[in-house]
Amino acid sequence: MSRYQHTFQRSIEYPESFWAEQAKRIPWYTPPQTILSYDGQSPGTAHARWFSDGEMNLSYAALDYHVDNGRGDQAAIFWDSPAAQAKQTISYREMRDKVAYFAGALAQLGVTKGDRVVIYMPMIPEALVAMYACARLGAIHSVVFGGFAPMSWRRGLKMLSLKWWWPLPVVSN
Repeated sequence: MSRYQHTFQRSIEYPESFWAEQAKRIPWYTPPQTILSYDGQSPGTAHARWFSDGEMNLSYAALDYHVDNGRGDQAAIFWDSPAAQAKQTISYREMRDKVAYFAGALAQLGVTKGDRVVIYMPMIPEALVAMYACARLGAIHSVVFGGFAPMSWRRGLKMLSLKWWWPLPVVSN
């Protein structure tokens, strides 16, 4: 049995102990005590909740943690767009700094923990910067592919009580 097959089999046969081991590799603010629990919503439709009492920040775990552990100059993002005929490599340090700067801009606009933010951008590195910036602040984000027509989705967004969306779509009447 290959290492992959063995690891996969352990994850299936002993999910709680397997994922408890994996959770130790993550930089938690508060490590989880409960690895797996279920919501008893209605018979036969229990919803699994992993690490429900753990607390972490995805932006910190994905960027700052690596900078803090000596990997700041290593590539965090390899972006290759055949459509734009462009390539870009961004280090953990560069990405962390871009995210911190944009999170600061969002905070100045009043975005705080629990706010909902919609990101309307094409698939470019800056979209990931915006997502991590929301996570850094604790804001809930949703990404809308930049190819959708602004009028179509703007009507729906008005119903969501969003505090902010970026960038604001240009809509002509």
